[in-house]
Amino acid sequence: MNVRVRRPAWVQLSELTRYRWLEMLPGLSVWVTLITAVVVSIFAPVVAIGFIVVFDVFWLIRVLYTMSYLIIAFGQYRRTITVDWYQRMTTLPDWQNIYQLIIVPTASEPYEVLRGTFESLAKVAFPQHHMIVVLAIEGRNATTLRPIAERLRQEYESIFTTFLVTEHPDSIIGEVAGKGANGAWAGRKAQELIDALQIPYTNVLVSTFDADSVAHPQYFSYLTYTFLTHPDRHHTSYQPIPLFHNNVWDALPMMRVVAASTTIWLLGDAARPERLLTFSSHSMPFTALVDVGFWQTDCVSEDSRIFLQCLVHYDGRYTVTPMFIPISMDTIDAPSIWRSMVNQYKQIRRWAYGTENLPYMIWNFLSNPRMPRLLKWRYIWNQFEGTYSWATAPLLITLLGWLPFQFHNAALDTSVLAHNAPMVTQRLLLGAMLGLVASAVVTTVMLPRENHQARWYEWIMMVGQWFLLPITMIAFGSIPAIEAQTRLMLGKYLGFWVSEKTR
Repeated sequence: MNVRVRRPAWVQLSELTRYRWLEMLPGLSVWVTLITAVVVSIFAPVVAIGFIVVFDVFWLIRVLYTMSYLIIAFGQYRRTITVDWYQRMTTLPDWQNIYQLIIVPTASEPYEVLRGTFESLAKVAFPQHHMIVVLAIEGRNATTLRPIAERLRQEYESIFTTFLVTEHPDSIIGEVAGKGANGAWAGRKAQELIDALQIPYTNVLVSTFDADSVAHPQYFSYLTYTFLTHPDRHHTSYQPIPLFHNNVWDALPMMRVVAASTTIWLLGDAARPERLLTFSSHSMPFTALVDVGFWQTDCVSEDSRIFLQCLVHYDGRYTVTPMFIPISMDTIDAPSIWRSMVNQYKQIRRWAYGTENLPYMIWNFLSNPRMPRLLKWRYIWNQFEGTYSWATAPLLITLLGWLPFQFHNAALDTSVLAHNAPMVTQRLLLGAMLGLVASAVVTTVMLPRENHQARWYEWIMMVGQWFLLPITMIAFGSIPAIEAQTRLMLGKYLGFWVSEKTR
């Protein structure tokens, strides 16, 4: 007798349908939360008030907890930038065998921006004859970029081991036109060069830099020292602290707050490396990059995705090692206020589109029995909770602190909680202001002073601008995050948007 086994409905769905459901999960979670918040505020305002009081307590605890890690990381940062890492590096055996491969993808950046990046590479405390530099230009903008690339090559090719210019072909089927596809093309061309030079892959560290990245003079010495002293050097990426200081004194206060908030977030996470994913400019072993087949060419968030590719490939044996040394990039700054605001929104929306990593994680983690189960769920939870809170927390604090009181309800008149909630939430949020004060102090101390003689009122503005944080958390936090997750939910996929950079 044949027994027909009925498979679960989930398993019977096609792989494409199952993956689409995973893509819908972040957006559905956000919209269910926001709609529920409005409905409960109207029909059960006391419940909504009780929830927001508990949520504000949780938020205060979270802020204080996060600020403790920020202070620890800031102390480590201050110590690190005072060390002569070149001298320390030269005390290690085999340091002279290490080569640095630096890939700088560019889509539309002008000569002045790119020159700042290459000028910083020419001045680092590391033997330039062990540095292979790749300027990766996009074929779709080749007419503009070729003359810039040739000018830079003539200026800098005599300084480095090799100055390689690659041109990523336009409209390759299946690719998302962006940094990942361009970097992958450049990486394979660099691999051919490394093979020709007969350099062992184990001796090569690859750094992928945004086009506006200005390396700290000690960056590659510190990177080499960290790599050579790491107990599992070929199974970890190396993440510096991103500062947005190249043009910080020229940018608008609101844009500076958004940029500084990103630094604060990543600096705090540097003290908790188990939470880290790679972000923007970072470094990794060339062996790992080759093993995973270079950057994925069909996603927007290639900077964090490359870490996940390695995590899956090595069955969970891959980490991110924080480097408490800065990489400086541009703060959003356009010719007009409105254009600056639009560009800032688009940049945050692109970063928030990192929510595309959640379905990738669930799909690949759950199909890999060799990865530790606890490790899988920790990364899935951190990704889900991070993007979910990004989209919902500022709106919930604002909405539920106001909306329930707008509808007359007999329960409100007799509720002790309702009468005391405004005072309680106000005091809780004032307590959370400690995080704002800490952020203002840390980011002000970190400001560059070398090329700008700041006037007294500029320093006051740098501190006072943090009162804009409640606005930026919604306008350049929740709203673009909701749009990014909604687009993924609806299958209206984002392409790679390149931030406008000027000098």
